[in-house]
Amino acid sequence: MNLKRLEIKKNIQKPEDKNLSFRVFELDESTIKYYLEPHKNDHFCIIILETGKINLQIEEKIHFLKAGKISTIFPDQIYFVSNATADITGKIILFEEVLFCSDILKNELSSYNVNLSVNLNCTALSGHEFELAMTLVKKIQNIYNNPSLVKKEQARFYIKIFLLGIIESIHGQHPVLHQKTNQHTYIDFKKLLNEQYKTERTVQYYASKLLITPKKLNAITKKHCGETAINAIHNRILTEIKRQLLFSDLSHKEIAFDLGFSSPSALNKFVRAKLKETPTELQQELAQIYTA
Repeated sequence: MNLKRLEIKKNIQKPEDKNLSFRVFELDESTIKYYLEPHKNDHFCIIILETGKINLQIEEKIHFLKAGKISTIFPDQIYFVSNATADITGKIILFEEVLFCSDILKNELSSYNVNLSVNLNCTALSGHEFELAMTLVKKIQNIYNNPSLVKKEQARFYIKIFLLGIIESIHGQHPVLHQKTNQHTYIDFKKLLNEQYKTERTVQYYASKLLITPKKLNAITKKHCGETAINAIHNRILTEIKRQLLFSDLSHKEIAFDLGFSSPSALNKFVRAKLKETPTELQQELAQIYTA
């Protein structure tokens, strides 16, 4: 099956969206129709149900969402909605990873970081927690409807606070065990990757450091983040490329050598293979989104 992959930059609801890295709109009968067929996103999608019920299938698992439940769908997870009741209301938030999520899922949250791409797929909050979450969502939506450069920065932090609240909630529901398990091996891999990704890019290296086979490491990463070990390595590098293109004053040549590429052309080839665009095109796109 050739799955459609939705791109946030092509989801234009109003002129300002061309310069925004997030979207917020109502979940109702008119918007739910876009989510009825199996597809993937290049961005995060949060579905918040205020009234009614829907079935949300993410990969092989069906989640039954009702009022007070929140689903966070990660990039490239396959999902679709079915059996929506006529009285559904809620919110949908779409946002990119490069600025919003990368820093809150770093080492300081490693104990929370296990299997988030599965555990966050369906979260039930208490009444009080849900009210606090909806207060943040309404603030984000107000900014989306009337954005400015300063307000966009505020929205970025509101989304982080919102996600941290959900992560805190699911941490209590899915405690990390203290004995050495596959979960801890995954955490150790992510820590090691954050430390060594500029110089070490082979699955064999990380597997040897973790005293396991490459096959075992692949099985662990697929279980906990839904991707192979090599894809996890490449995505970590790609996130750093985006950060440096956006925030640093380094030339493409300097970025290439800082991130361990043998030449600027090697950096170009890597970005083209992953995103089908050049570093220059990517930089222009990021600049338009985040600084316009």
